[in-house]
Amino acid sequence: MITGGHVIVFSQDPEADRAFFDKVLKFPYVDAGGGWLIFQLPPAELAVHPAEEPEAGRHELYLMCEDIEGTMAELTGKGVRFTRPLTEQRWGRVTGFRLPGGGEVSLYQPNHPGAAKL
Repeated sequence: MITGGHVIVFSQDPEADRAFFDKVLKFPYVDAGGGWLIFQLPPAELAVHPAEEPEAGRHELYLMCEDIEGTMAELTGKGVRFTRPLTEQRWGRVTGFRLPGGGEVSLYQPNHPGAAKL
């Protein structure tokens, strides 16, 4: 029935963000026509969290890794600027970084079993 998911990142500078996902994160892509790149994401999982009224309908993008400090060092070496300090949560270690187009993405190393590779 469902064959996949499609994540949309809204951006003030889509070309810069597309270049970031291509050149920095090295996500494979297809050109859907006219330079409109659609990137392949790593395996993904979905969690549903309770929300207070102002948060209802809000969504967030978290990229997962197995070694957050190593991933942060690699991304920093490629010019990525982290916007939040690395923190320990009960569910994992998390930080965030800014995309060239102004959006923010979270990066986290889960400490729970992952559903992404089921």
